[in-house]
Amino acid sequence: MSSFRGSLGRGLGALLPTAPGLVEAEIDAIVRNPRQPRQHIDPAALRDLSESIRAHGILQPLVVRELAGGGARRFELIAGERRWQAARQAGLTRVPVVVKDVTPQAQLELALVENIQRSDLSPLEEAVAYRQLIEEFGLTHDALATRLGKNRVTITNTLRLLALPEAIKSALAANEVTEGHARALLALPDEASQLQALRQLRNLRLSVRQTEEMVRRWESVPAGEGSRGDRRRVDAARPLELRVVEDQLRAALGTKAEIVRARRGGRIVIHFYSDEELDALVDMLVRPT
Repeated sequence: MSSFRGSLGRGLGALLPTAPGLVEAEIDAIVRNPRQPRQHIDPAALRDLSESIRAHGILQPLVVRELAGGGARRFELIAGERRWQAARQAGLTRVPVVVKDVTPQAQLELALVENIQRSDLSPLEEAVAYRQLIEEFGLTHDALATRLGKNRVTITNTLRLLALPEAIKSALAANEVTEGHARALLALPDEASQLQALRQLRNLRLSVRQTEEMVRRWESVPAGEGSRGDRRRVDAARPLELRVVEDQLRAALGTKAEIVRARRGGRIVIHFYSDEELDALVDMLVRPT
């Protein structure tokens, strides 16, 4: 498998054994790759691709391997899942394919490399594909990194996403939080803390940096037992919450704003630097629109 070393940087073609094999195949004779790492295709993007294929045909052949068995030729996809699905939507009955002779491990690597090069995989889809390569073929993180042209730390960090609670993985898959948010939550010691932090970052619409700061504050406070521990962690996050609100006020008012807490209550300080700015603030806050 030394031919796979550094393959990602050289492109998909570097992974494929050289062999003739450009043919037209019946679209119904092609089956999906069961090891396809990509689990979600945007319907709108698929419709656009289908319209393009209907108008111009398939400009880049699908890559397939031939399935064993008698009778009519049948193929399994290696690369080109989107093109295959879009061609079906466009009503094509035959498509151009390049037939390659590859092992199951190489087939999974090829599908993974194609999607990584196109930035088509979500972080979780990438993590699942990494785990599949490791578990099915006994690869170490180092060996997998070499095969895919990635840094070992990147492989390890991506795999760690699979340890998150299902609620956080669902939020990540739905693009409600970013991979950076999810990585920050991994630093918390247990599922309850991670889910509580997820609620906080959603409610406050925290950036990745703000989420990391919240997690650091939580790590410095003992969780305690029951609701008392939860209250301690909420209290630890309050300074961050105030900064988030200050940022929101600053954006809304167009000037510096501060929240000053007292034992009971507090005050909001709004800064202005000229009479014109004061008039504008009064117009915004007091005078009817």
